[in-house]
Amino acid sequence: MSGKPKLHYFNGRGRMESIRWLLAAAGVEFEECFLETKDDLTKLQKDGSLLFQQVPMVEIDGMKMVQTRAIGNYIAMKYNLYGKDLKERALIDMYVEAVIDLNELLMTHILQPADKKEQHLATIVDKATNRYFPVYEKVLKDHGQDFLVGNHFSRADVQLLETLLMVEEIKPDILAKFPLLQSFKARISNIPTIKKFLQPGSQRKPPLQEKDLPKVMKIFH
Repeated sequence: MSGKPKLHYFNGRGRMESIRWLLAAAGVEFEECFLETKDDLTKLQKDGSLLFQQVPMVEIDGMKMVQTRAIGNYIAMKYNLYGKDLKERALIDMYVEAVIDLNELLMTHILQPADKKEQHLATIVDKATNRYFPVYEKVLKDHGQDFLVGNHFSRADVQLLETLLMVEEIKPDILAKFPLLQSFKARISNIPTIKKFLQPGSQRKPPLQEKDLPKVMKIFH
């Protein structure tokens, strides 16, 4: 055993990407075991590796962890990305949960039928610019610090940056009315571990393309 966390998922973003981001932000090297076929998933299910028969699954510290939020919480606690006390953790959880809500919309965009894609995109943009981004902009203004919670780097910063970059992929000018989020994006992107993860050749995954969707769907269905 190398001691590195091992991530079991398909070779794409999905629900594993936020976990990759957290590990990378913490400066932790990890291995990936990609599911290529339905048989790969079935093998994990039959050998008892998947508590609820689902991936993502992460092998870490002798455990085979499932459920994305549980994995994220564990990594954040282990690598000091979860605030200094219970109140900071509560804020981090609130900010992260909202990011997850927006991520769910982003992840399902490619699954929309052709005649619904435009409306779905409009919903993403509307919720990002009217529900979510104004809150983070206000938090940064009122808090007056470089980071969302306390004055130290946390998983809230990591996962907000991940989502900002994902939304920019579908609407490049979406941060035009949010100057503090623009500054936040530049600042967090320049943290050495994040900067490394954003370089070509890292384990960060590109957006899923339409042409790759059938292959991914065959793994799970």
